[in-house]
Amino acid sequence: MAIKATLEELQLIGNTIRGLSMDGVQAANSGHPGMPMGMADVAAVLWLNYLNHCPAKTDWADRDRFVLSGGHGSMLLYSMLHLSGYDLPISELEQFRQWDSKTPGHPEVGHTVGVETTTGPLGQGCGNGVGMALAERMLSERYNTDEVSLVDHYTYVFCGDGDLMEGISHEAFSLAGHLGLNKLIVFFDDNEITIEGRTNLATSDSTKLRFKGYNWNIIEIDAHDFVQIEKAIRKARRSKDKPTLVVCKTTIGKGSPNKADTSSVHGEPLGADEVVLTKQNLGLPEDQKFYVPETVRAMFDKRLGQLKRSANKWGRTFKAYAAANPELAASWTAGQDGIVPEDLEAYLPEFEVGTSMATRAASGKVIQSMAKAIPHLVGGSADLAPSNKSRIDDSDSILPGEFEGRNFHFGVREHAMGSLLNGLALHGGFRVFGATFFVFVDYMRPTVRLAALMNLPIIYVFTHDSFYVGEDGPTHEPIEQLASLRCIPGMTTIRPADPTETGAAWVAAMKNTDGPTALLLTRQNLDVIDRSVYPAAANLEKGAYTLWQSGEGSPDVLLIGSGSELELVFKAAKELAAECNVRVVSMPCWELFDAQPEAYRAETIPVDCATILAVEAACSMGWERYIGTNGRMIAMDHFGASAPAGVLAEKFGYTVENVVATVREMRG
Repeated sequence: MAIKATLEELQLIGNTIRGLSMDGVQAANSGHPGMPMGMADVAAVLWLNYLNHCPAKTDWADRDRFVLSGGHGSMLLYSMLHLSGYDLPISELEQFRQWDSKTPGHPEVGHTVGVETTTGPLGQGCGNGVGMALAERMLSERYNTDEVSLVDHYTYVFCGDGDLMEGISHEAFSLAGHLGLNKLIVFFDDNEITIEGRTNLATSDSTKLRFKGYNWNIIEIDAHDFVQIEKAIRKARRSKDKPTLVVCKTTIGKGSPNKADTSSVHGEPLGADEVVLTKQNLGLPEDQKFYVPETVRAMFDKRLGQLKRSANKWGRTFKAYAAANPELAASWTAGQDGIVPEDLEAYLPEFEVGTSMATRAASGKVIQSMAKAIPHLVGGSADLAPSNKSRIDDSDSILPGEFEGRNFHFGVREHAMGSLLNGLALHGGFRVFGATFFVFVDYMRPTVRLAALMNLPIIYVFTHDSFYVGEDGPTHEPIEQLASLRCIPGMTTIRPADPTETGAAWVAAMKNTDGPTALLLTRQNLDVIDRSVYPAAANLEKGAYTLWQSGEGSPDVLLIGSGSELELVFKAAKELAAECNVRVVSMPCWELFDAQPEAYRAETIPVDCATILAVEAACSMGWERYIGTNGRMIAMDHFGASAPAGVLAEKFGYTVENVVATVREMRG
């Protein structure tokens, strides 16, 4: 039920938001007042009358999601959270952009209560919003019954010109239109201003025609006319088959006598004198900072009461739903809580000793096992599922009007895939994975970085992990990508050495709930290691472990291999065993190894070993921390080439002969 507010009261709310926003930016002497002042009127109507959320129950599963894609306008969001009753007092608004405050320069999920996603890199919130809306449709198909609509909410996104210039917005919104995500409503802040000046410096797109081509509804409004705002939201919510873009004609920095509709108001404080003039212009007390009229507080307090009742009603509904549908309710809870079986290893397929298999193919078999064990596991590929082996068998695809399946078709849209995965994970209800060729991680790097920043337990299936791609050549042969993943804080990167380690890698990924995991998988076949003879593949969870040693005690030679290169160093070690005590260490994951006790790390890779050689089909950056100053690498500190994989291995020195010769040279 909407709060009955007069146009004058709505105007007061809009101006209050403007005042809070300009005061926060001015206090920090840093920030972006323009967008919050321009979109304040839309925010006033949306948050007072339509956004269904609950500050008293922030994890309410059926709440609407609000995404501020232009995260630079964070004072708008912080103002709304404060007014709505979240635990974000004025004292935090006063500490905008300061150390240890709950109001950082760009919104951060998990840091500030009520923030649904971390935004700021433009366009990312667009993809997150699509992912959230997709999750809502999928959950409603799975859990709504004829009697109960357990899932029925909207995703609202605020975006600007900069968001729509970024390519990710094209990728994500194209897919949203294709899927017909009718509960996605995007408000486009069409102020025609960027940092450098008018938008016509760099673009002359017709946004209306663009979104019409995406299969969206388009509504155009004067976003400072409250009647038009109300009508637009109501119309957008009635859509049955398309997402809606509300083109909001706004004045950036509205209310500022001298800086409104200028590029300077985008990312600079108004200045003390202009703040006074603006408050005078808006009818706000010029001598009071962070002023909130009692009338505004009373309206939002009334709205808070409504929201509490709605959340409590949903709780009672779920309780009755669970009693009537115990299996569905148990499945719902498992998905919402991210529950996985404790004995995941028991679900792994067996790989026959004496055979060989690409780890991408092994991963495909493991995915089927994981899917049976975890019904809320869903995933897809950026148009490479047959090659990535990432399709969940015996499950349908997610298609327009068909949301019960478990397989996404992201199309050739790696960047959107990453952002949608983030949105799906943030929404809750599913455990998600996405797949592509490893070299194309560069197309989705911003989303991978944000997944790590947000501690999202996303699984990336990156296949074709090295120059062994062969004939496709250097454009498709990842070299520096492995090091670039390893340097992302919170990222766990695993490069399994055979099919059995691939199964263990999936188990480790499923157990990792504190951040994303990247699985790097081969195109070429690798021999299945006989785990009845050699240590169990479960040792992968230690990051590195001794696979074999020719003698007792400290080794004379230590050979370290990751992924497909373990097989190579193992064969070389067998040749060297007659002349020295040689140890072979499998090192699939630096991050897991670094988390082990110091004693284990020192025992596995003894720093006093005279001869340490690491072999990896990627650049050498970072390996010095494990091999020391006297150790050596056989690595790829250059781009690959186009030729059969065997030829490339010989040309690049990835042969038993070269490993043996290198060790002998090192030993003098």
